[in-house]
Amino acid sequence: MRQLSGLDALFLNLEQPNTPLHVASIIVVDPSTAPGGFGYEQVLDTYRNRLHKLPPFRWRLVETPFGLDHPYWIDDPNFDLEYHVRRIAVPPPGDPHTLSEIISRIHARPLDRARPLWETYVIEGMADDTVVIYSKNHHAAIDGVSGADILGVLLDLEPKAPVPGHKEPMDAEPEPSEAQMLVRSAKGLVKQPLRLGRMAARSAGALPLLGRMAERAAPPALKSRLGEGLLGKPRLQAPPSPFNGEISPHRRFAYGAMPLKDLKRIKDAYGCKLNDVVMALTGGALRRYLARTGDLGEQPLQAMVPISVRTDDQKGAGGNAVNAMIATLPTHLDSAQERLANAATSMDIAKTGNAVPATVLRDFTQFATPALAATAARTVARLRWADRVSTPFNVVVSNVPGPPVPLYLAGAQMQGIYPVSAIYDGLGLNVTVFSYRDEMQFGIVADREMVDDIWGMMQDFHDEMAELTQLAETG
Repeated sequence: MRQLSGLDALFLNLEQPNTPLHVASIIVVDPSTAPGGFGYEQVLDTYRNRLHKLPPFRWRLVETPFGLDHPYWIDDPNFDLEYHVRRIAVPPPGDPHTLSEIISRIHARPLDRARPLWETYVIEGMADDTVVIYSKNHHAAIDGVSGADILGVLLDLEPKAPVPGHKEPMDAEPEPSEAQMLVRSAKGLVKQPLRLGRMAARSAGALPLLGRMAERAAPPALKSRLGEGLLGKPRLQAPPSPFNGEISPHRRFAYGAMPLKDLKRIKDAYGCKLNDVVMALTGGALRRYLARTGDLGEQPLQAMVPISVRTDDQKGAGGNAVNAMIATLPTHLDSAQERLANAATSMDIAKTGNAVPATVLRDFTQFATPALAATAARTVARLRWADRVSTPFNVVVSNVPGPPVPLYLAGAQMQGIYPVSAIYDGLGLNVTVFSYRDEMQFGIVADREMVDDIWGMMQDFHDEMAELTQLAETG
């Protein structure tokens, strides 16, 4: 058995009916490259051939008695691959907009906790004869980097057909009894004082950072007495925006791709980093969208930027090794050139330390018992806190590096991979970027009640990109 970390368990406890916390992607493949054909059976065989290399796909949750300690993963003794790998079709006309409506509906459905927490859909019927693979995994089991590791197992560097019907033998551990789980929970409770001591020691080391973060949230009169200029620094209270508040159970999704060479040209022309360009692009696109809807404010929006803290020895381990920092988005600036410079400065400031150290976050989540955390999560949801309390973030912006070479699924060449991430109460918009070959591929997920025209927002990204590219070309 493998116990969930406190951070992994947090994603379970925070999940509510309107906020399923799984992450997903759609892979678009060209079936014409597959030797012997490509479809549902070939995808099923690929999973069957490689399931022994994908432990998280076989894990099922086992709760501890009375929620005394964090849950465990065990190999599901009743694992049914065909339950998890499914086949559907896009209705006519089979275009990206029709596909996105199907993805939005599937993405809004929570996963069944009585089974391993993942599903894959083979989606046929696209007008251009491509096949789309939508896969979702619970955030308790993977983060963005471990999700990319899973893709590395399923995808090949050359068009290889799977072996029909073949599966490697796997040893399944017996399901533990209630008595065994109670003993494990008791051992976990004994360790709680040690966890508390470690958390206190590490939190003490983070006090200077927490003081700086509190200073950013202080009233203006107090800031002037402190005498430190805060230009460009994020605050602990994000400005109002239509993307914040309690979300509905419904989603919208749009996706698109941009040439990686154009983003690199912009990066080189202005001496910044590729992620700075992504942040400027997001800020400019959201400014265009908010100006069009009449919701553009004077203050810059603030983004949660997830950062991986996964070490080499954690590679392939599943679970979460992630932290987050706060960065401002240049939605308040008229000039695209100024937006780029501001985004680069904001990211530099964010990297100097406005994220709580990963060890403190890990210790805090490990210390809280699941029963307490689950009760707190239910109370927060019942109080509709997201409609009453301002958060430090308006939007999530994530950039995950991907492979620069062509990849194949069951022999079919992957043309693109587009992230379909999670949103939560208080954060109704998520922009995630994944690089593949010569493109940066964008996936936008939003609450349906907060963003009416998500394809219009995707077009805003393309329009902002066109302006930045023109600036880089003209100098």
